[in-house]
Amino acid sequence: MGNSLEGNHRSGFGDCGSVGHIGVYGMKRSVTLIVVHCTATRVDADFTQKDLLRSHKARGMRMVGYHFYIRKDGFIWSTRPLEMEGAHCRGYNQESVGIAYEGGLNENGHPADTRTPEQKHSLRVLIRTLKHMFPIKQVCGHRDLSFDRNGNGVVESSEWLKQCPCFDVATDQWCA
Repeated sequence: MGNSLEGNHRSGFGDCGSVGHIGVYGMKRSVTLIVVHCTATRVDADFTQKDLLRSHKARGMRMVGYHFYIRKDGFIWSTRPLEMEGAHCRGYNQESVGIAYEGGLNENGHPADTRTPEQKHSLRVLIRTLKHMFPIKQVCGHRDLSFDRNGNGVVESSEWLKQCPCFDVATDQWCA
């Protein structure tokens, strides 16, 4: 169950049991931030981990930029070694872990919280596990790291560059 550069391996997080083989011991980077993303795909369409890999390779990446991918059935795929800096949020990759869930758009293609109960549960388990592994200071959505254009210290919805992850991570009970 080692890490795969192709991102086709399964994670032991499904049962919260096998964290050790992720390989965080001896990491050279400090992780203090978890950034939650969505794939911005329609709720009525499947987007497999292979589709995710294909989409990231089409953008010039060798592998998926997120560290974890949560499918609609709640299964957590480990898609990038934790030791490796992510490629999911410019300016924050060095100190963060990126988690993406399948979905984020409703049947009409509009941004919406499309997480299934299984995805919510898996996201909560994964975030809690990562908080035990690292000194996490913040869990936020990708949109929350947009530039604060008016300089008031708060990134407001009018300042978001995108809707991702299509729900408010800061107030979501599943991300606490």
